[in-house]
Amino acid sequence: MSEAAVASVVRHKRANDHPLVQLVLVRFREFLREPEALFWVFVFPILLAAGLGIAFRNRPAEVLKIGAVTPQLADSLRREKLLDVQQFTAREAEEALRTGKVALLALPASSGGVTYRYDDTNPDGRAARLLADAAIQRGAGRMDPVAATDRLMREPGSRYIDFLIPGLLGMNLMGSAIWGMGFAIVDARRKKLMKRLIATPMPRHYYLLSFLLSRLLLLVIEVAVVLGFGVWVFGVPARGSLLDLALLCVLGSMAFSALGLLIASRAQTIEAASGLMNVTMMPMWIVSGVFFSSQRFPDVVQPLIKALPLTAAIDALRMNMLQGGSLAQVAPQMGVLATWLVLCFTLALKLFRWR
Repeated sequence: MSEAAVASVVRHKRANDHPLVQLVLVRFREFLREPEALFWVFVFPILLAAGLGIAFRNRPAEVLKIGAVTPQLADSLRREKLLDVQQFTAREAEEALRTGKVALLALPASSGGVTYRYDDTNPDGRAARLLADAAIQRGAGRMDPVAATDRLMREPGSRYIDFLIPGLLGMNLMGSAIWGMGFAIVDARRKKLMKRLIATPMPRHYYLLSFLLSRLLLLVIEVAVVLGFGVWVFGVPARGSLLDLALLCVLGSMAFSALGLLIASRAQTIEAASGLMNVTMMPMWIVSGVFFSSQRFPDVVQPLIKALPLTAAIDALRMNMLQGGSLAQVAPQMGVLATWLVLCFTLALKLFRWR
């Protein structure tokens, strides 16, 4: 073997023996040896996206079941093709409405009009009321002075699955970063492994840096799996720059990793860390717009919701993927993520316990 080849082998061996390289490899081995982690990071988002994507796929308008107690009302209501009208006796009609077999009940009023019985908190009941009244009014000779036509929008970007995939991607970034960071650190502290490591010549910042590097390497696989599934199976658009999308994912993952580091900085047991992580993530799963728009919550809490890191990450991902937004357009959301990154990492360094 030539001297150059020998020197190359020696350099390669020295690179592999570097403590930071070994620590990063340890992070990967720990991750790959946990079936639960592999399931929640890779399999769960795919199953959730597939299930919700199929459940909320584009379908013809739903036909609503309603009841009528007279033949005249039933005939008038059957002119509306989106209503499935069943005629009942008065007693049967009340039972059908009470048990949810019909969304609305049409009864003749003593004044000669129509009385609608329905639950106004039920969306099907409200929709059935509008359809039923329109059918009755047309049957009575109502003329619409303004002609109206429908133009249905079913293009990619406007469907529920298009809304969902960026939400799942943001949720996955948060979950894998916080759980991966928190559990590994607390488990090492519980097993006294960290105490042994700091007794070696290993620089302490290498230990924390290994978590960051392993997260960035795993991030490529996580994003590719979730985003690739959405694009390939459901045709979810990715209209923005892929480089911008990658930068957003990196910033989001770093912010959530810093939050996970802060949560794990003092926890001594897996149970304590798990409780802190659930308390931190659960509210964001609900209010940050993963499965439905965060705008559904009252205006008074909107500033607080917008300040959450998961809200910022999801809003930025949706703007990039669905609207083709640039980094300049998502600058406010990036600012929120950067603030969480700096504050959480600074606090974590001050509070972190090695023993």
